[in-house]
Amino acid sequence: MHASLARRNVLTMILAGGMGERLYPLTRDRAKPAVPFGGRYRIIDFVINNFINSGFFKLKVLTQFKSTSLIEHITRTWRLVPEIGQYVDVVPAQMRKGPFWFRGTADAVFQNLELIFDEEPEYVCVFGGDHIYKMDVNQMLQEHIASDADLTIATIPVPVDEAEHFGVVEVDSDFRVTGFVEKPKSGARTIPGRPDMILASMGNYIFKASVMIDVLQRNALRNAGVDFGKEIIPEMYPRMKVHAYDFGENFIPGEDPHNRGYWRDVGTIDSYFAAALDLVAVTPMFNLYNPMWPIVSAPMHQPPAKFVFADSKSQRIGIATDSLVSDGTIISGGTINRCVLHPRVRINSYADVDESILMESVEVGRHSKIRRAIIDKGVKIPPGTTIGYDLELDRQRFTVTESGIVVVPKGAVIEEKVLA
Repeated sequence: MHASLARRNVLTMILAGGMGERLYPLTRDRAKPAVPFGGRYRIIDFVINNFINSGFFKLKVLTQFKSTSLIEHITRTWRLVPEIGQYVDVVPAQMRKGPFWFRGTADAVFQNLELIFDEEPEYVCVFGGDHIYKMDVNQMLQEHIASDADLTIATIPVPVDEAEHFGVVEVDSDFRVTGFVEKPKSGARTIPGRPDMILASMGNYIFKASVMIDVLQRNALRNAGVDFGKEIIPEMYPRMKVHAYDFGENFIPGEDPHNRGYWRDVGTIDSYFAAALDLVAVTPMFNLYNPMWPIVSAPMHQPPAKFVFADSKSQRIGIATDSLVSDGTIISGGTINRCVLHPRVRINSYADVDESILMESVEVGRHSKIRRAIIDKGVKIPPGTTIGYDLELDRQRFTVTESGIVVVPKGAVIEEKVLA
């Protein structure tokens, strides 16, 4: 089938209803896919950009927990042309099948089968809405069609000691799935010839629509199968044609070879922090600046970033090194290094911020020192505040991960020091 014709026969369902408990407190007031990332984006933007850049224009975003900011972001950002069948629609949970919310990934799709009946697609893409990566989905679709698979699962090698966080896929020499275990605690089957790696499911699937409808309806009659990884895939692969797609072979135009295969599950504070700081490298593994694969988000309508004061005698110099600085930000005589600054941040004189992520409208007071921290939206850091240097003190007032990342939540009120 010609690629453009195949894409017209596809409906995309993006699962964006997760609670994101491991990202708390960033998910205290927002859904995980709505968490800001990379200066001017939300996590959900990356999967939507992947589909738009791949030529897929029929997208349904299924939401559930704390979805207000997520819904606002999508409706204000993604305005396609519905007159010619292009849309990004938000679909809130509606208890369509009974007095219960979505009970798992498969149940979220099952409760919205009406969307598939209305659109009558030949194929359905079911992708997660909370990962950072680039993928030309059309390449996966073409492989799905060529192999005549009932289900194709996007996969990526990950270290065996991380197996408990993923669905582990076993394949034969033709990449047909011969085994699947969801988040095994031990004994995960490694990749042949690579005893240190397992083949992990990325949580991205392409189904034949008719097959998916049949499987979900039959499981619903048996009151089973609420999750793709735990129930649906293990049931399908022994009796149907389930194929694994090697994400490492996916090619993005304009990307260097070393960028291929980059995928981050930003499900924890530590992984989120690491992925964000990946962006500030001289040659980052994830490139935001490829004009052949643009990553767009909501227009900011903010003035340019500004760096002021150059008083070397008193060390009152506005400096940013190895950092991303968003629109509307003012570096007013302070210094940042290896930081990601979201819009409208202000760094005041003599402040020093190192290896940190500052969300929208954060203000850092004079003489403050911050390192290895995430400061959530709108927090005001009083003059002379120190964060990230005394973790025992920080644990008494903020969230601190095992690796020492300090998270200051939205609405935090920090006691102001009396400066001598």
